[in-house]
Amino acid sequence: MQAFRFIAAQKPAELREVPVPEPGPGQVLIKIGGAGACHSDLHILEAPPQPGPAQAPFTLGHENAGWVEKMGPGATGFAQGDPVIVYGPWGCGLCMNCRIGRENYCQNPGDIKAGGLGSDGGMAPYFLVPSTRFLIPLGNLDPREAAPLTDAALTSYHAVKRSLHLLGAGSTAVVIGAGGLGQMAIQVLRVLSGATTIIAVDTSADKLKIAKSMGADETLLSGDEAVNRIKDITRGQGAELVLDMVGVNPTLAMSAKVSRVLGQVTIVGLGSPTAALPVNFRSPAKECSVASPYWGYIPELMEVVNLAQTGKIKMLVEHFPLERAAEAYHLLHDGKIKGRAVITPHV
Repeated sequence: MQAFRFIAAQKPAELREVPVPEPGPGQVLIKIGGAGACHSDLHILEAPPQPGPAQAPFTLGHENAGWVEKMGPGATGFAQGDPVIVYGPWGCGLCMNCRIGRENYCQNPGDIKAGGLGSDGGMAPYFLVPSTRFLIPLGNLDPREAAPLTDAALTSYHAVKRSLHLLGAGSTAVVIGAGGLGQMAIQVLRVLSGATTIIAVDTSADKLKIAKSMGADETLLSGDEAVNRIKDITRGQGAELVLDMVGVNPTLAMSAKVSRVLGQVTIVGLGSPTAALPVNFRSPAKECSVASPYWGYIPELMEVVNLAQTGKIKMLVEHFPLERAAEAYHLLHDGKIKGRAVITPHV
């Protein structure tokens, strides 16, 4: 089968011929409906060579959904043809965090893996998953549409849910970056904390229009005027929650400027590995906490799927056949994907 593979650092990914995997004991082979293209993939492709599993060739695609194709010996709970979404970070399954569904924070970091981020992912017709515990039933959802729920939606959902205690009536949440992650964060904020004033900030007027349609109360073009407007809206106090969905120096600087005393700045985006939040006596605001969460929990993915099944959240998706995967990444790099690019091997 053809697969879209990371070959080496600072080289374009390529379509290569690879064998169809055969599921071993406890494993499951998934027929891929959709595999999301994420900025994290660009970091892998564009970063200088460095030690780690990402040095070996592997198939990209860590946002995956499809249908059960074949169960390995001893695998139970699903049947061929069942539509499923795949939880991305795979931990040891034995430590305390893994036992309560927090495999993204596995306490044995040498054991944590993710298909598409160091081992073979879903940008191929078939994808091997190590255990049925990583599969969530999709019900009536189309895997071609649902794939980004496993990262873009789950990551945003986790970032919002952990801060809900700050978001009572009269509160303000600022979402910096209205791309795929930001669009999901806006919808999740609207669903989980309807009383919160949601402010979306971006450099793209088109993306701000989408943010408005998805529930943002106010949309602002990034810059000093946006900072001043946020201060006006919050009566000079700043926002209870600032979600930086970009993670570059200008957005981190803005996050610090619009933070609130006893509020929270949450850095979700991975725009630049060298970007830094300015931290000193005056920045961010006093006792404002800072967090950099990673993905989300298995039970939270179940909640995300439920929200999608009931129509409360929806990902803006642009489909690309497998042979156009390179084009999708070029458009993603140039900021021309309005939501999420999804590779569909079976068209």
